[in-house]
Amino acid sequence: MIRRLSTVLTACTLAASPVLAGCLSFHQGPMPGEPQNATFVEVEGARVRYRDEGEGTPVVLIHGFASSLETWDAVIPSLVKNHRVLAVDLKGFGWTDRPEGDYSPWAEAKLVRAVMERRGIKKAAIVAHSWGSSVALALALGDPDRVTRIALYDAWVYEDQIPTFFRLARREAVGEFLFGVYYKERPDDRFVLAFHDPTILNEALAEAVEKSLERPGTVAAALAAVRGQQFAEVEKRYKTIQKPVLLLWGREDVVTTLDFGERLSKELPNARLVVYPKCGHFPMIEAIGASNTELAKFLAEEAR
Repeated sequence: MIRRLSTVLTACTLAASPVLAGCLSFHQGPMPGEPQNATFVEVEGARVRYRDEGEGTPVVLIHGFASSLETWDAVIPSLVKNHRVLAVDLKGFGWTDRPEGDYSPWAEAKLVRAVMERRGIKKAAIVAHSWGSSVALALALGDPDRVTRIALYDAWVYEDQIPTFFRLARREAVGEFLFGVYYKERPDDRFVLAFHDPTILNEALAEAVEKSLERPGTVAAALAAVRGQQFAEVEKRYKTIQKPVLLLWGREDVVTTLDFGERLSKELPNARLVVYPKCGHFPMIEAIGASNTELAKFLAEEAR
């Protein structure tokens, strides 16, 4: 079925190639509407937005796919009481550049490490959400001395989690067609699936999501990030990660279902899984009080 659909899409792409030729372009430099108080650092060939505040043991926050450091707006105030908090917009997302190149978890982990170095952070606890969890695990595998412990919200780290749309997009021309035509269509309908309570997606949030998709280079970067989600080989190495890991999961998550949290908790040698009822893909929003408390306790264990 997938092969037949791919053949049809390839034919459509070839027919539409004159129209799509210039659609998926990358972008570097400031973008329209950039926040005046945003801070940036040049690393790995990209202008990277970051937020660095608080004092104490360092914590690095990594957002998920098609998201930004605003994911952590409800988490940062509770963390800065006892920690220095560094949050970043990954390459291709938020207000960070969208240059042509590698968008794999390994490349994004290299970018996070470079920001840590520029900000004078030698090692830190890593907290990540969804696809950002694959970046966190890549950092732990590639540079374990920089990672003290890991907290992952609804992790997206397995080949089995890749949907058909993303698998098709891995193919040349097919991906350009799919993302060029469909990626920006009805984002509010897709985003609402991430929440158990659909009323959370209010008009202001929906408008912010739509505006973020209009930033130059966004579609090209998203496709590059999807093509970088190659987990088949790296997932075999998760069992070698010895760091303490806290897994926080929404029981009603339909994006990264709970069975993957249970699987990951068994494969990571030193992991603990906490499940939140009546909660979807964003426990830091739908289970804000309970998840913030659990995260604070987990991070405090390092100090003790």
